[in-house]
Amino acid sequence: MADVNSIVVSGNLTADPELRYTQNGLAVANATIACNGIPRDGVTPVIFLKIVAWKGTAESLANYARKGQNITVTGSLVDASYTGQDGKKVNKVEVNVLSLKLAPKNSQEAPQQQANANQSNHQPNKQNSRQQGNSDPFGGTGKPIDISDDDLPF
Repeated sequence: MADVNSIVVSGNLTADPELRYTQNGLAVANATIACNGIPRDGVTPVIFLKIVAWKGTAESLANYARKGQNITVTGSLVDASYTGQDGKKVNKVEVNVLSLKLAPKNSQEAPQQQANANQSNHQPNKQNSRQQGNSDPFGGTGKPIDISDDDLPF
């Protein structure tokens, strides 16, 4: 049987994601998810997992996810161990995010957040897009549109 490194984690963000750019201009976002572990003896432990997202996924995470928001990520586990300044090895495991899904904070945010969170394009950073108002590129008003089945490509 082939080895598989795949993980799906759902939990709440412990802080707003941090977005940075590498020297080559590649977007990278770091965050921590708090999720419930397996209950034992009536106690449910909380597990804190570091997540790392790249490129468009990183920008979507930073632009649309906020502290306390429920998030589900799919990715792979990465050994991020290093040697500290004191010479001791620090063992660290992170989740390298391949895709993410944001749960809406309220029902009004649901359609736009889902659409934006699943984009993996390489558009410029819009860190303050929440302050810019509705940024729906299709001018969505939330009202149904009248379209014929003949106009659909499928």
